[in-house]
Formats: sequence, structure tokens, C-alpha cells
Amino acid sequence: MSRSTTTTGPTPSRTPVAAKLMGPLEWGLVLFLSLIWGGSFFFVEVVLVELPPLTVVQGRVTLAAAALLIYLHLGRHRLPSSPRTWGQFALLGLLNNALPFGLIVWGQTHITGGQAAIVNAATPIFSVMLAHFVTRTERLTPHRTAGVLLGWIGVVVLIGLDALKGLHMAAGGQMAVLGAALSYAVAALYGRRFKDLAPQVVAAGMLTCAALLLMPVTLVVDRPWQIMPGPITWTALVALALVSTSLAYIIYFRVLASAGATNILLVTFLIPVSAISLGALFLNERLAGSSVGGMVMILAGLALIDGRLLRFGLRLTDAGSAAPGRASRRRPQAPAQNR
Repeated sequence: MSRSTTTTGPTPSRTPVAAKLMGPLEWGLVLFLSLIWGGSFFFVEVVLVELPPLTVVQGRVTLAAAALLIYLHLGRHRLPSSPRTWGQFALLGLLNNALPFGLIVWGQTHITGGQAAIVNAATPIFSVMLAHFVTRTERLTPHRTAGVLLGWIGVVVLIGLDALKGLHMAAGGQMAVLGAALSYAVAALYGRRFKDLAPQVVAAGMLTCAALLLMPVTLVVDRPWQIMPGPITWTALVALALVSTSLAYIIYFRVLASAGATNILLVTFLIPVSAISLGALFLNERLAGSSVGGMVMILAGLALIDGRLLRFGLRLTDAGSAAPGRASRRRPQAPAQNR
């Protein structure tokens, strides 16, 4: 993951000026959320060995929707009955699930999960840019603008200048994931209209609609009833749906409620690390130097957009400049003590 502060998942686009303080529980949940969202790229690589992309996405959203509907039933949450609301759920499910999941899974047929996670980290960069043009409250500030520019330089370094000369399959995979990041950002802005609904209800509604939208296409294109995956693939698909989607949304909303959207942005910094680490440990993947350089620039850009490191640096500078002043005020007292 994700995005909207109320509905859509891993990367929120709104960044309030003041962030709430996080305790040990919130920090633990943020780290766990980054691990399971980073794990989604790993699980996709595993299931793609035996399953085509559309079937992977269909299985993910269908199982995740079923799990969230059960969760809502146990928590006595009611789904809306308005056809207009379900139409909005359908559009959100297309923008936030069906389209980006499909692009990412297809992209991972040509690039590694670690590379996909790095490119996907551009989501908040898109969010900040779009919010500047379509909202009145979230304008680009100088440090956010610098962060956006640095992040885009990182994307160019990651994809490589060769992609400008002629599109090859690896570059095509990276561009697909970049398209998914843009779709997530658009979904984040659109998802703000659901602020009066419980976010768990919106998540269940959009995933249910995404599953229904994808089903006819999946049945015609992939004919999934003819595919017989092995136990490893089934395990990875269930983990992708239940852990990296359903459970991830529940944890996301828990941290969002207690720590705020600014702190949940920390997940974006950690997802590529989790995805790369899992790929290196279990799939023997290695990143090229351009991928590492691009990741560093993208994460540095996100740090500028977030503003947390900038504020910390300013506090250190203020503390350092204040220290000599205190010392100089004490010096005139020394002769009096000698007397």
C-alpha cells in the first residue's frame, strides 16, 4: 500500500502540519504494516509462477472482500443501501483496487517485487501534486516542491534514460507500476467524499465492487477453473488477500485513528525496504545500482514532502545557535565570582 486519510489504504495524501505522538504500540503497528504491505510484492512474485495476472488480482480482491465483510458483520457495521453510494464504491474500487492491483501484478511479470515497491513509493508524490491543483488547503510549499522534484529525479534514475530511447519490457513494467501509483493518488482524492462513512465500511464496499467488476473479464480471459495451482501458490494467494489486504486495512485504520495521517506516511518509507529484504532472503533477488540510487532519491523526496526531518534539522540548528548565546551571557559573571 497507500492515499486518503479516510478510506483508501497505504499511502495517504493529506499531511497535517502537526503529527500526533506515537507510542510503542503505534510504532510496532507501523513497522508491522510496512512488513505486510511490502510482503504483498513478495507474495505476488510467488503466485505469478503458476497464476496469470488477472487471476491473481481477482483472487486477492475476492478473498479480501469476503474477509472484510465477515469483519463488518462481527463488528455490527452496516453497509449502505443507497445505489448512488454503491456506484461511488464501484468507481473507488476501480481506481484503488482493480486498476492499480492489475498494473502492479502485470508489472511484476517484468520486474522484481523490490523494484515495483520502489516505483510504487511515488504514490504520495503524485498525491501532493494533484492535491495542489484540485484542493484549496493542500498547496505545494517550497520543501514539498523540492521533495516532488527530488522524487521525480529518483524515478528517472530508477527507470533509466534508456527507456526514453526505446521501451523495453523492464521499463514497461516500471511504467505500469508508476501508472498504479497515479491511480492510487487519484483514488485518494476521490475517496475523501466518504468521510461520513466508517472507513472499514468503505474498504469492504470498494473491494466487493472491485471483485465484481473484475470477475467477467477474468472468467473470459484467464478461464481460472482450468488452472490447478499447488499448495505454495494457494498459501501465497491467501496471505496476499487476508494478510496484505484485509488485515493491512484494519491495521491502517487503527494507526490512522490513533496517530494521524502524517505518521502513517512513515509506512511509505519502509515498504520498499520490506519488499527488497523479502526478495533478497527468499527469492535471491539483487538490486542494480540505479535501483538503489533511485530508491534513495525517492525516499529523500518523501522525507522533504513529509517535512519531519526538516523540522528536526531546524530544531537542532536553533538549539546549536542558542547555546553560544547562553554561554556568552554567563561570561560577564565570571569576574564577580573572582571578586
